[in-house]
Amino acid sequence: MMKRFYLLIIGILTVGINGFSQTPVDTVQKVIADRENSVAQQNKPYVILISADGFRYDFAKKYHADNILRLAGKGVSASSMIPSYPSVTFPNHYAIVSGLYPSHSGLVNNTFYDRTKKDKYSMSAKDKVADSSWYGGAPLWVLAEQQKMLSASFYWVASEAAIQGVRPTYYYIYNDKIAIHNRIQAVVNWLKLPADKRPHLITFYFPQVDHAAHNYGPESPETEHEVHFIDSAVNELNKAVKATGLKNVNFVFVSDHGMTRVDNQHPLGIPASIDTSKYVISGDGILVELYAKNKSDVQATFAALKKEAKDYDVYLSTNVPAHLHYSASDDWHNRIGDILLIPHYPKIFNLWNTKKKINPGWHGYDPAVIKDMHASFYAWGPALKKHLNIVPFKNVEVFNLVCDILGIKHTGKTDGTDKLARKILTSKKHKRK
Repeated sequence: MMKRFYLLIIGILTVGINGFSQTPVDTVQKVIADRENSVAQQNKPYVILISADGFRYDFAKKYHADNILRLAGKGVSASSMIPSYPSVTFPNHYAIVSGLYPSHSGLVNNTFYDRTKKDKYSMSAKDKVADSSWYGGAPLWVLAEQQKMLSASFYWVASEAAIQGVRPTYYYIYNDKIAIHNRIQAVVNWLKLPADKRPHLITFYFPQVDHAAHNYGPESPETEHEVHFIDSAVNELNKAVKATGLKNVNFVFVSDHGMTRVDNQHPLGIPASIDTSKYVISGDGILVELYAKNKSDVQATFAALKKEAKDYDVYLSTNVPAHLHYSASDDWHNRIGDILLIPHYPKIFNLWNTKKKINPGWHGYDPAVIKDMHASFYAWGPALKKHLNIVPFKNVEVFNLVCDILGIKHTGKTDGTDKLARKILTSKKHKRK
Protein backbone atom coordinates (compact mmCIF):
# COMPACT_ATOMS: atom_id res chain seq x y z
CA MET A 1 0.00 0.00 0.00
CA MET A 2 1.32 3.40 -0.91
CA LYS A 3 2.15 5.49 2.14
CA ARG A 4 0.70 8.96 2.21
CA PHE A 5 1.29 11.79 4.57
CA TYR A 6 -1.23 14.24 5.85
CA LEU A 7 -0.94 17.17 8.19
CA LEU A 8 -2.59 16.88 11.56
CA ILE A 9 -4.85 19.84 12.15
CA ILE A 10 -3.23 20.71 15.48
CA GLY A 11 0.00 21.53 13.64
CA ILE A 12 0.77 25.05 12.52
CA LEU A 13 3.21 26.57 10.06
CA THR A 14 5.22 29.44 11.44
CA VAL A 15 7.70 31.74 9.79
CA GLY A 16 11.11 32.32 11.31
CA ILE A 17 13.07 35.46 10.57
CA ASN A 18 16.72 35.07 9.66
CA GLY A 19 18.36 38.44 9.19
CA PHE A 20 16.29 40.32 6.62
CA SER A 21 14.92 37.19 4.92
CA GLN A 22 11.98 35.07 5.95
CA THR A 23 12.60 31.35 6.19
CA PRO A 24 9.63 29.02 6.70
CA VAL A 25 9.91 26.67 9.65
CA ASP A 26 7.92 23.48 9.46
CA THR A 27 6.23 22.96 12.84
CA VAL A 28 3.45 20.74 11.55
CA GLN A 29 3.07 17.23 12.89
CA LYS A 30 3.49 14.55 10.23
CA VAL A 31 1.22 11.53 10.38
CA ILE A 32 1.50 8.44 8.22
CA ALA A 33 -1.99 7.29 7.37
CA ASP A 34 -3.49 3.81 7.31
CA ARG A 35 -1.39 2.43 10.15
CA GLU A 36 -2.71 0.93 13.35
CA ASN A 37 -1.58 -1.24 16.22
CA SER A 38 -2.32 -4.92 15.89
CA VAL A 39 -4.61 -6.33 18.56
CA ALA A 40 -1.65 -8.04 20.23
CA GLN A 41 0.39 -4.82 20.32
CA GLN A 42 -2.47 -2.90 21.90
CA ASN A 43 -1.84 -4.95 25.03
CA LYS A 44 1.83 -3.93 25.31
CA PRO A 45 3.38 -1.36 27.70
CA TYR A 46 4.47 2.14 26.70
CA VAL A 47 7.96 3.68 26.69
CA ILE A 48 8.73 7.39 26.59
CA LEU A 49 12.43 7.68 25.72
CA ILE A 50 13.71 11.12 26.71
CA SER A 51 17.08 12.54 25.73
CA ALA A 52 18.60 15.65 27.27
CA ASP A 53 21.54 16.47 25.00
CA GLY A 54 24.79 17.08 26.87
CA PHE A 55 23.23 16.28 30.29
CA ARG A 56 26.45 15.10 31.94
CA TYR A 57 26.25 12.16 34.34
CA ASP A 58 26.60 14.41 37.42
CA PHE A 59 24.41 17.35 36.37
CA ALA A 60 21.25 16.17 38.12
CA LYS A 61 22.97 16.10 41.50
CA LYS A 62 25.35 18.98 40.83
CA TYR A 63 22.56 21.37 39.86
CA HIS A 64 19.77 19.88 42.00
CA ALA A 65 17.43 18.50 39.35
CA ASP A 66 15.18 17.47 42.21
CA ASN A 67 12.24 16.27 40.14
CA ILE A 68 14.34 13.94 38.00
CA LEU A 69 16.14 12.63 41.08
CA ARG A 70 12.83 12.08 42.87
CA LEU A 71 11.30 10.20 39.94
CA ALA A 72 14.47 8.16 39.39
CA GLY A 73 14.58 7.42 43.12
CA LYS A 74 11.38 5.45 42.64
CA GLY A 75 12.99 3.47 39.83
CA VAL A 76 16.55 3.02 38.53
CA SER A 77 19.56 5.35 38.59
CA ALA A 78 22.93 4.66 36.98
CA SER A 79 26.03 6.32 38.37
CA SER A 80 26.70 7.08 34.70
CA MET A 81 26.17 5.75 31.17
CA ILE A 82 29.15 5.30 28.86
CA PRO A 83 28.74 6.84 25.40
CA SER A 84 30.16 5.30 22.26
CA TYR A 85 33.19 6.83 20.57
CA PRO A 86 33.27 9.53 19.36
CA SER A 87 31.22 10.95 22.23
CA VAL A 88 29.21 13.36 20.09
CA THR A 89 25.52 13.90 19.44
CA PHE A 90 24.40 12.18 16.26
CA PRO A 91 26.40 8.94 16.58
CA ASN A 92 25.30 8.45 20.18
CA HIS A 93 21.64 9.20 19.74
CA TYR A 94 21.65 6.66 16.95
CA ALA A 95 23.64 4.14 19.04
CA ILE A 96 20.96 4.32 21.73
CA VAL A 97 18.09 3.50 19.35
CA SER A 98 19.95 1.08 17.05
CA GLY A 99 22.18 -0.80 19.51
CA LEU A 100 25.13 -0.24 17.16
CA TYR A 101 28.47 1.44 17.69
CA PRO A 102 28.98 4.39 15.31
CA SER A 103 31.46 2.42 13.20
CA HIS A 104 28.79 -0.25 12.71
CA SER A 105 25.78 2.01 12.15
CA GLY A 106 27.61 4.13 9.60
CA LEU A 107 26.87 7.34 11.48
CA VAL A 108 30.51 7.70 12.49
CA ASN A 109 30.51 11.38 13.45
CA ASN A 110 28.40 14.53 13.32
CA THR A 111 30.22 15.28 10.07
CA PHE A 112 32.11 12.73 7.97
CA TYR A 113 33.04 11.71 4.43
CA ASP A 114 31.76 8.71 2.50
CA ARG A 115 34.25 7.42 -0.07
CA THR A 116 31.66 5.53 -2.10
CA LYS A 117 29.24 8.42 -2.31
CA LYS A 118 32.09 10.95 -2.64
CA ASP A 119 29.95 13.11 -0.42
CA LYS A 120 29.89 14.45 3.13
CA TYR A 121 27.25 13.93 5.79
CA SER A 122 26.60 16.82 8.14
CA MET A 123 24.08 17.07 10.96
CA SER A 124 23.36 20.64 9.82
CA ALA A 125 22.45 19.56 6.26
CA LYS A 126 18.72 18.86 6.26
CA ASP A 127 18.83 16.88 3.03
CA LYS A 128 21.50 14.53 4.40
CA VAL A 129 19.74 14.10 7.75
CA ALA A 130 16.56 13.02 5.96
CA ASP A 131 18.39 10.63 3.58
CA SER A 132 18.00 7.05 4.82
CA SER A 133 21.06 5.80 2.90
CA TRP A 134 23.32 7.26 5.60
CA TYR A 135 21.88 5.07 8.38
CA GLY A 136 22.59 1.39 8.95
CA GLY A 137 20.75 -0.95 11.27
CA ALA A 138 17.12 -0.70 12.35
CA PRO A 139 16.22 1.89 14.99
CA LEU A 140 13.57 1.09 17.57
CA TRP A 141 10.71 2.80 15.77
CA VAL A 142 11.44 0.92 12.54
CA LEU A 143 11.27 -2.43 14.34
CA ALA A 144 8.13 -1.38 16.19
CA GLU A 145 6.33 -0.27 13.04
CA GLN A 146 7.39 -3.41 11.16
CA GLN A 147 5.79 -5.42 13.97
CA LYS A 148 2.54 -3.45 13.85
CA MET A 149 3.28 -1.30 16.90
CA LEU A 150 2.87 2.44 16.38
CA SER A 151 5.58 4.90 17.34
CA ALA A 152 5.93 8.68 17.66
CA SER A 153 8.85 11.07 17.75
CA PHE A 154 9.08 14.59 19.07
CA TYR A 155 12.59 14.69 17.64
CA TRP A 156 15.36 12.12 17.55
CA VAL A 157 18.35 11.67 15.28
CA ALA A 158 17.26 9.87 12.06
CA SER A 159 13.55 9.96 12.87
CA GLU A 160 12.98 12.15 9.78
CA ALA A 161 14.54 9.56 7.44
CA ALA A 162 12.63 6.62 5.96
CA ILE A 163 15.05 3.93 7.16
CA GLN A 164 14.14 0.65 5.47
CA GLY A 165 11.27 2.70 4.07
CA VAL A 166 9.86 3.37 7.54
CA ARG A 167 9.37 6.51 9.62
CA PRO A 168 7.50 6.80 12.94
CA THR A 169 3.75 7.04 12.45
CA TYR A 170 3.80 10.46 14.15
CA TYR A 171 6.83 12.75 13.93
CA TYR A 172 8.08 16.33 13.62
CA ILE A 173 10.80 17.91 11.52
CA TYR A 174 13.37 19.22 13.99
CA ASN A 175 13.00 22.91 14.90
CA ASP A 176 13.21 25.04 18.01
CA LYS A 177 10.00 27.00 17.48
CA ILE A 178 7.50 24.79 19.32
CA ALA A 179 7.03 25.72 22.98
CA ILE A 180 7.67 23.04 25.58
CA HIS A 181 4.07 23.03 26.82
CA ASN A 182 2.88 22.31 23.26
CA ARG A 183 5.40 19.49 22.94
CA ILE A 184 4.15 17.93 26.15
CA GLN A 185 0.56 18.35 25.04
CA ALA A 186 1.39 16.50 21.82
CA VAL A 187 2.56 13.52 23.87
CA VAL A 188 -0.64 13.63 25.91
CA ASN A 189 -2.69 13.80 22.72
CA TRP A 190 -0.90 10.74 21.37
CA LEU A 191 -1.60 8.79 24.54
CA LYS A 192 -5.27 9.76 24.45
CA LEU A 193 -5.76 8.33 20.97
CA PRO A 194 -7.86 5.16 20.58
CA ALA A 195 -5.92 1.97 21.34
CA ASP A 196 -5.46 1.10 17.66
CA LYS A 197 -3.92 4.52 16.93
CA ARG A 198 -1.97 5.10 20.17
CA PRO A 199 1.86 4.98 19.93
CA HIS A 200 3.62 2.68 22.39
CA LEU A 201 7.10 4.09 21.73
CA ILE A 202 7.60 7.85 22.01
CA THR A 203 10.93 9.68 21.69
CA PHE A 204 11.37 13.18 23.13
CA TYR A 205 14.46 15.39 22.82
CA PHE A 206 15.83 18.41 24.74
CA PRO A 207 18.75 20.44 23.25
CA GLN A 208 18.99 23.17 25.90
CA VAL A 209 21.74 21.92 28.22
CA ASP A 210 24.06 21.08 25.33
CA HIS A 211 23.69 24.57 23.87
CA ALA A 212 24.35 26.32 27.18
CA ALA A 213 27.28 24.10 28.16
CA HIS A 214 28.95 24.60 24.77
CA ASN A 215 28.56 28.37 24.85
CA TYR A 216 29.30 29.04 28.52
CA GLY A 217 30.96 25.89 29.82
CA PRO A 218 29.54 23.05 31.90
CA GLU A 219 30.16 24.89 35.19
CA SER A 220 28.13 28.00 34.43
CA PRO A 221 24.90 29.64 35.63
CA GLU A 222 23.49 29.28 32.11
CA THR A 223 23.98 25.50 32.15
CA GLU A 224 22.47 25.25 35.62
CA HIS A 225 19.44 27.24 34.39
CA GLU A 226 18.85 24.82 31.53
CA VAL A 227 19.19 21.80 33.80
CA HIS A 228 16.40 23.31 35.91
CA PHE A 229 14.34 23.93 32.76
CA ILE A 230 14.58 20.27 31.76
CA ASP A 231 13.92 19.14 35.31
CA SER A 232 10.71 21.18 35.37
CA ALA A 233 9.65 19.98 31.90
CA VAL A 234 10.21 16.31 32.77
CA ASN A 235 8.12 16.78 35.90
CA GLU A 236 5.35 18.43 33.87
CA LEU A 237 5.48 15.64 31.30
CA ASN A 238 5.35 12.96 33.98
CA LYS A 239 2.31 14.54 35.65
CA ALA A 240 0.52 15.09 32.32
CA VAL A 241 1.05 11.47 31.30
CA LYS A 242 -0.16 10.26 34.70
CA ALA A 243 -3.33 12.30 34.22
CA THR A 244 -4.19 10.28 31.10
CA GLY A 245 -4.95 7.32 33.34
CA LEU A 246 -2.63 4.93 31.52
CA LYS A 247 -0.95 2.73 34.10
CA ASN A 248 1.77 1.03 32.12
CA VAL A 249 3.86 3.97 30.91
CA ASN A 250 7.61 3.70 31.45
CA PHE A 251 10.08 6.59 31.26
CA VAL A 252 13.70 6.18 30.20
CA PHE A 253 15.75 9.38 30.60
CA VAL A 254 19.15 9.43 28.90
CA SER A 255 21.73 11.79 27.49
CA ASP A 256 23.98 11.24 24.54
CA HIS A 257 27.24 12.39 26.16
CA GLY A 258 28.66 14.64 28.82
CA MET A 259 30.57 17.89 28.60
CA THR A 260 33.88 19.35 29.75
CA ARG A 261 35.77 22.62 29.64
CA VAL A 262 38.58 22.68 27.08
CA ASP A 263 41.60 24.89 26.49
CA ASN A 264 39.92 27.08 23.90
CA GLN A 265 42.56 29.79 24.27
CA HIS A 266 45.38 27.69 22.80
CA PRO A 267 43.83 25.55 20.03
CA LEU A 268 45.87 23.23 17.85
CA GLY A 269 46.21 24.16 14.20
CA ILE A 270 46.15 21.79 11.26
CA PRO A 271 49.63 20.15 11.25
CA ALA A 272 52.02 21.52 8.66
CA SER A 273 52.86 18.06 7.32
CA ILE A 274 49.34 17.59 5.91
CA ASP A 275 49.16 18.37 2.21
CA THR A 276 45.54 19.47 2.05
CA SER A 277 45.46 18.89 -1.72
CA LYS A 278 45.94 15.16 -1.09
CA TYR A 279 43.23 14.64 1.53
CA VAL A 280 39.62 15.28 2.30
CA ILE A 281 39.66 16.64 5.85
CA SER A 282 36.64 16.07 8.06
CA GLY A 283 35.64 16.01 11.70
CA ASP A 284 35.69 18.64 14.42
CA GLY A 285 37.92 19.90 17.21
CA ILE A 286 38.07 16.56 19.05
CA LEU A 287 38.55 14.18 16.12
CA VAL A 288 40.15 15.07 12.79
CA GLU A 289 39.96 12.47 10.01
CA LEU A 290 42.04 12.48 6.83
CA TYR A 291 40.68 10.64 3.80
CA ALA A 292 43.43 10.05 1.24
CA LYS A 293 42.65 10.77 -2.39
CA ASN A 294 45.51 8.38 -3.21
CA LYS A 295 46.22 5.59 -0.71
CA SER A 296 49.90 5.63 -1.61
CA ASP A 297 50.22 8.97 0.23
CA VAL A 298 49.06 7.62 3.59
CA GLN A 299 52.24 6.08 5.01
CA ALA A 300 54.44 9.09 4.29
CA THR A 301 51.91 11.50 5.80
CA PHE A 302 51.46 9.28 8.83
CA ALA A 303 55.22 9.11 9.42
CA ALA A 304 55.54 12.89 9.14
CA LEU A 305 52.63 13.46 11.50
CA LYS A 306 54.11 11.10 14.08
CA LYS A 307 57.30 13.15 14.12
CA GLU A 308 55.42 16.43 14.33
CA ALA A 309 52.73 15.39 16.85
CA LYS A 310 52.50 17.37 20.07
CA ASP A 311 49.44 17.36 22.30
CA TYR A 312 47.66 14.91 20.03
CA ASP A 313 47.85 11.26 18.96
CA VAL A 314 48.07 10.07 15.37
CA TYR A 315 46.59 6.76 14.28
CA LEU A 316 46.24 4.85 11.08
CA SER A 317 42.73 3.49 10.78
CA THR A 318 44.30 0.05 11.13
CA ASN A 319 45.79 0.72 14.58
CA VAL A 320 43.13 2.69 16.47
CA PRO A 321 42.83 1.38 20.08
CA ALA A 322 40.45 -1.57 20.08
CA HIS A 323 38.27 -0.30 22.95
CA LEU A 324 37.11 2.63 20.78
CA HIS A 325 35.53 0.26 18.20
CA TYR A 326 36.64 2.78 15.57
CA SER A 327 39.28 1.05 13.47
CA ALA A 328 39.27 -0.13 9.85
CA SER A 329 38.20 -3.60 11.01
CA ASP A 330 35.14 -2.05 12.69
CA ASP A 331 34.27 0.16 9.73
CA TRP A 332 31.26 -1.58 8.18
CA HIS A 333 30.48 1.34 5.85
CA ASN A 334 33.98 2.52 4.80
CA ARG A 335 33.51 5.93 6.43
CA ILE A 336 36.40 6.19 8.91
CA GLY A 337 39.40 8.24 7.79
CA ASP A 338 42.74 6.73 6.76
CA ILE A 339 44.51 8.81 9.40
CA LEU A 340 42.99 10.03 12.67
CA LEU A 341 44.20 12.90 14.83
CA ILE A 342 42.94 12.83 18.43
CA PRO A 343 43.92 15.70 20.75
CA HIS A 344 45.00 15.17 24.34
CA TYR A 345 42.54 16.58 26.85
CA PRO A 346 41.99 19.51 27.28
CA LYS A 347 43.41 20.43 23.87
CA ILE A 348 41.24 20.98 20.82
CA PHE A 349 41.87 21.48 17.11
CA ASN A 350 40.81 24.60 15.26
CA LEU A 351 39.68 23.41 11.82
CA TRP A 352 38.21 26.76 10.87
CA ASN A 353 40.45 29.78 11.33
CA THR A 354 42.47 31.17 14.20
CA LYS A 355 40.16 34.18 14.61
CA LYS A 356 36.96 32.23 15.09
CA LYS A 357 35.79 31.99 18.69
CA ILE A 358 35.98 28.45 20.03
CA ASN A 359 33.42 27.47 22.63
CA PRO A 360 34.67 26.65 26.15
CA GLY A 361 32.47 23.55 26.44
CA TRP A 362 33.14 20.43 24.35
CA HIS A 363 32.65 16.69 24.18
CA GLY A 364 33.93 13.94 21.88
CA TYR A 365 36.88 12.63 23.92
CA ASP A 366 37.41 8.97 24.78
CA PRO A 367 34.96 8.26 27.64
CA ALA A 368 37.33 5.60 28.99
CA VAL A 369 39.84 8.38 29.68
CA ILE A 370 37.73 11.48 30.34
CA LYS A 371 34.92 10.83 32.84
CA ASP A 372 33.24 14.13 31.93
CA MET A 373 32.14 12.45 28.69
CA HIS A 374 29.84 10.11 30.60
CA ALA A 375 26.10 10.52 30.14
CA SER A 376 23.03 10.21 32.38
CA PHE A 377 20.59 7.33 32.74
CA TYR A 378 17.43 7.24 34.86
CA ALA A 379 14.32 5.12 34.40
CA TRP A 380 11.03 4.67 36.21
CA GLY A 381 7.69 3.00 35.65
CA PRO A 382 5.93 -0.33 36.26
CA ALA A 383 8.42 -2.31 34.16
CA LEU A 384 11.39 -1.07 36.20
CA LYS A 385 12.65 -2.24 39.55
CA LYS A 386 12.33 0.18 42.45
CA HIS A 387 15.04 2.07 44.34
CA LEU A 388 17.87 0.50 42.35
CA ASN A 389 21.28 2.07 41.77
CA ILE A 390 23.52 0.53 39.11
CA VAL A 391 27.10 0.89 37.89
CA PRO A 392 28.07 2.42 34.52
CA PHE A 393 27.16 0.54 31.34
CA LYS A 394 27.49 1.13 27.58
CA ASN A 395 24.73 3.10 25.89
CA VAL A 396 24.16 0.43 23.21
CA GLU A 397 22.47 -1.59 25.99
CA VAL A 398 19.46 0.78 25.99
CA PHE A 399 18.26 -0.64 22.67
CA ASN A 400 17.81 -4.12 24.15
CA LEU A 401 16.16 -2.64 27.25
CA VAL A 402 13.46 -0.84 25.28
CA CYS A 403 12.92 -3.84 23.02
CA ASP A 404 12.41 -6.00 26.10
CA ILE A 405 9.90 -3.63 27.72
CA LEU A 406 7.85 -3.35 24.53
CA GLY A 407 8.24 -6.95 23.45
CA ILE A 408 9.86 -5.93 20.17
CA LYS A 409 11.78 -8.69 18.42
CA HIS A 410 15.16 -7.95 16.85
CA THR A 411 17.18 -10.39 14.80
CA GLY A 412 19.81 -8.15 13.22
CA LYS A 413 23.35 -7.90 14.57
CA THR A 414 23.72 -5.37 17.39
CA ASP A 415 26.44 -4.47 19.87
CA GLY A 416 24.25 -4.40 22.96
CA THR A 417 23.23 -7.29 25.19
CA ASP A 418 20.33 -8.13 27.52
CA LYS A 419 22.48 -7.62 30.59
CA LEU A 420 21.00 -4.23 31.50
CA ALA A 421 17.43 -5.39 30.88
CA ARG A 422 17.90 -8.46 33.08
CA LYS A 423 19.34 -6.30 35.83
CA ILE A 424 16.71 -3.56 36.02
CA LEU A 425 13.41 -4.96 34.70
CA THR A 426 10.77 -6.63 36.84
CA SER A 427 9.24 -9.96 35.89
CA LYS A 428 5.93 -8.14 35.36
CA LYS A 429 7.23 -5.82 32.64
CA HIS A 430 4.62 -6.89 30.07
CA LYS A 431 1.64 -6.60 32.39
CA ARG A 432 -1.02 -4.18 31.12
CA LYS A 433 -3.11 -1.91 33.30
